[in-house]
Amino acid sequence: MIHPAPLKLWQEVIQPEWTDHNRHMNVAFYTLIFDHAVDAFFNYVGLGHEYRDATNGSTFAVEQHVTFNKEVLQGDEVRCETQLISFDNKRVHHYHEMYHLTDGYLAATCAFLSLHVDLETRRVAIMPQEKLEVLSELCTTHKKFAKSSKSRRIMTISEHRGS
Repeated sequence: MIHPAPLKLWQEVIQPEWTDHNRHMNVAFYTLIFDHAVDAFFNYVGLGHEYRDATNGSTFAVEQHVTFNKEVLQGDEVRCETQLISFDNKRVHHYHEMYHLTDGYLAATCAFLSLHVDLETRRVAIMPQEKLEVLSELCTTHKKFAKSSKSRRIMTISEHRGS
Protein backbone atom coordinates (compact mmCIF):
# COMPACT_ATOMS: atom_id res chain seq x y z
CA MET A 1 0.00 0.00 0.00
CA ILE A 2 1.22 3.51 -0.77
CA HIS A 3 0.95 5.86 2.18
CA PRO A 4 1.03 9.66 2.04
CA ALA A 5 3.73 11.41 4.04
CA PRO A 6 2.77 13.11 6.17
CA LEU A 7 -0.74 11.81 6.75
CA LYS A 8 -3.40 14.53 6.62
CA LEU A 9 -6.22 12.88 8.52
CA TRP A 10 -7.74 15.50 10.81
CA GLN A 11 -8.99 19.09 10.81
CA GLU A 12 -11.47 21.04 12.91
CA VAL A 13 -12.67 24.50 13.91
CA ILE A 14 -11.67 26.17 17.20
CA GLN A 15 -14.82 26.37 19.33
CA PRO A 16 -15.68 29.44 21.48
CA GLU A 17 -15.58 27.41 24.71
CA TRP A 18 -11.98 26.37 23.93
CA THR A 19 -10.64 29.92 24.32
CA ASP A 20 -9.32 31.49 27.51
CA HIS A 21 -8.97 34.97 29.03
CA ASN A 22 -6.24 35.75 26.45
CA ARG A 23 -8.86 35.11 23.72
CA HIS A 24 -6.80 32.33 22.14
CA MET A 25 -7.16 28.57 22.41
CA ASN A 26 -6.42 27.26 25.89
CA VAL A 27 -3.61 24.70 26.19
CA ALA A 28 -5.99 21.90 27.23
CA PHE A 29 -7.75 22.05 23.88
CA TYR A 30 -4.53 21.67 21.89
CA THR A 31 -4.34 18.28 23.58
CA LEU A 32 -7.96 17.59 22.61
CA ILE A 33 -7.31 18.35 18.94
CA PHE A 34 -4.11 16.29 18.95
CA ASP A 35 -6.06 13.47 20.59
CA HIS A 36 -8.57 13.61 17.73
CA ALA A 37 -5.64 13.41 15.29
CA VAL A 38 -4.26 10.42 17.23
CA ASP A 39 -7.64 8.67 16.94
CA ALA A 40 -7.62 9.30 13.17
CA PHE A 41 -4.05 7.96 12.95
CA PHE A 42 -4.81 4.77 14.87
CA ASN A 43 -7.95 4.24 12.78
CA TYR A 44 -5.78 4.64 9.66
CA VAL A 45 -3.29 1.95 10.75
CA GLY A 46 -6.04 -0.40 11.96
CA LEU A 47 -5.56 0.07 15.71
CA GLY A 48 -8.60 2.27 16.30
CA HIS A 49 -12.12 1.81 17.59
CA GLU A 50 -13.05 -1.13 15.34
CA TYR A 51 -9.86 -2.94 16.36
CA ARG A 52 -10.62 -2.37 20.04
CA ASP A 53 -14.16 -3.67 19.67
CA ALA A 54 -13.06 -6.75 17.70
CA THR A 55 -9.96 -7.74 19.70
CA ASN A 56 -10.08 -6.04 23.11
CA GLY A 57 -6.71 -4.49 22.22
CA SER A 58 -6.08 -0.76 22.24
CA THR A 59 -3.42 1.92 22.59
CA PHE A 60 -2.70 4.09 25.60
CA ALA A 61 -0.67 7.30 25.55
CA VAL A 62 2.27 7.00 27.93
CA GLU A 63 4.16 10.20 27.08
CA GLN A 64 3.38 13.45 25.28
CA HIS A 65 5.42 16.54 24.37
CA VAL A 66 3.63 19.65 23.06
CA THR A 67 5.09 22.85 21.66
CA PHE A 68 3.02 25.99 21.16
CA ASN A 69 4.37 27.95 18.19
CA LYS A 70 1.71 30.51 17.28
CA GLU A 71 -1.74 31.13 18.72
CA VAL A 72 -5.03 30.16 17.13
CA LEU A 73 -8.29 31.96 17.82
CA GLN A 74 -11.97 31.14 18.07
CA GLY A 75 -13.34 30.23 14.65
CA ASP A 76 -9.95 29.40 13.13
CA GLU A 77 -9.73 26.04 11.38
CA VAL A 78 -6.67 23.86 11.93
CA ARG A 79 -5.32 20.76 10.18
CA CYS A 80 -3.13 18.12 11.78
CA GLU A 81 -0.43 16.29 9.86
CA THR A 82 0.85 13.02 11.26
CA GLN A 83 4.11 11.15 10.90
CA LEU A 84 5.09 7.75 12.26
CA ILE A 85 8.56 8.15 13.77
CA SER A 86 9.25 4.61 14.98
CA PHE A 87 7.65 1.55 16.52
CA ASP A 88 8.38 -1.84 17.99
CA ASN A 89 6.05 -4.72 18.79
CA LYS A 90 4.50 -2.91 21.79
CA ARG A 91 5.16 0.83 21.27
CA VAL A 92 4.41 3.50 18.68
CA HIS A 93 6.19 6.88 18.50
CA HIS A 94 4.09 9.29 16.43
CA TYR A 95 4.36 13.01 15.77
CA HIS A 96 1.72 15.59 14.83
CA GLU A 97 1.90 19.15 13.53
CA MET A 98 -1.10 21.51 13.77
CA TYR A 99 -1.38 24.10 11.00
CA HIS A 100 -3.69 27.08 10.66
CA LEU A 101 -5.75 26.04 7.65
CA THR A 102 -6.19 29.48 6.05
CA ASP A 103 -2.84 31.13 6.83
CA GLY A 104 -0.75 27.95 6.71
CA TYR A 105 1.43 28.65 9.75
CA LEU A 106 2.56 25.97 12.22
CA ALA A 107 0.51 26.53 15.37
CA ALA A 108 1.69 23.62 17.54
CA THR A 109 3.39 20.23 17.54
CA CYS A 110 2.89 17.11 19.60
CA ALA A 111 4.94 13.95 19.91
CA PHE A 112 3.43 10.88 21.54
CA LEU A 113 4.65 7.54 22.75
CA SER A 114 1.75 5.07 22.80
CA LEU A 115 1.61 1.54 24.16
CA HIS A 116 -0.38 -1.38 22.77
CA VAL A 117 -2.50 -2.78 25.61
CA ASP A 118 -4.64 -5.86 26.18
CA LEU A 119 -7.78 -4.38 27.73
CA GLU A 120 -8.60 -7.68 29.45
CA THR A 121 -5.40 -7.66 31.53
CA ARG A 122 -4.76 -3.88 31.33
CA ARG A 123 -1.14 -4.73 30.50
CA VAL A 124 1.15 -3.88 27.62
CA ALA A 125 0.90 -6.56 24.92
CA ILE A 126 2.49 -7.43 21.59
CA MET A 127 0.58 -6.14 18.57
CA PRO A 128 -0.73 -8.65 16.03
CA GLN A 129 1.65 -9.33 13.14
CA GLU A 130 -0.66 -7.80 10.52
CA LYS A 131 -0.72 -4.50 12.45
CA LEU A 132 3.08 -4.54 12.74
CA GLU A 133 3.26 -5.01 8.96
CA VAL A 134 1.07 -1.96 8.35
CA LEU A 135 3.23 0.09 10.73
CA SER A 136 6.36 -1.18 8.98
CA GLU A 137 5.07 -0.09 5.55
CA LEU A 138 4.09 3.33 6.90
CA CYS A 139 7.37 3.77 8.77
CA THR A 140 9.36 2.92 5.63
CA THR A 141 7.50 5.66 3.75
CA HIS A 142 7.76 8.23 6.55
CA LYS A 143 11.48 7.66 7.16
CA LYS A 144 12.15 9.03 3.66
CA PHE A 145 10.98 12.45 4.81
CA ALA A 146 12.77 14.79 7.17
CA LYS A 147 11.51 14.69 10.74
CA SER A 148 11.14 17.84 12.73
CA SER A 149 13.62 18.18 15.57
CA LYS A 150 10.54 18.73 17.75
CA SER A 151 9.53 15.08 17.28
CA ARG A 152 12.38 13.99 19.55
CA ARG A 153 12.53 16.98 21.85
CA ILE A 154 13.32 16.55 25.54
CA MET A 155 12.60 19.29 28.05
CA THR A 156 15.40 20.37 30.33
CA ILE A 157 16.56 23.44 32.21
CA SER A 158 20.23 23.85 32.86
CA GLU A 159 21.14 24.73 36.40
CA HIS A 160 20.93 28.49 36.85
CA ARG A 161 24.24 30.15 37.60
CA GLY A 162 24.19 33.68 38.95
CA SER A 163 25.46 36.46 36.71
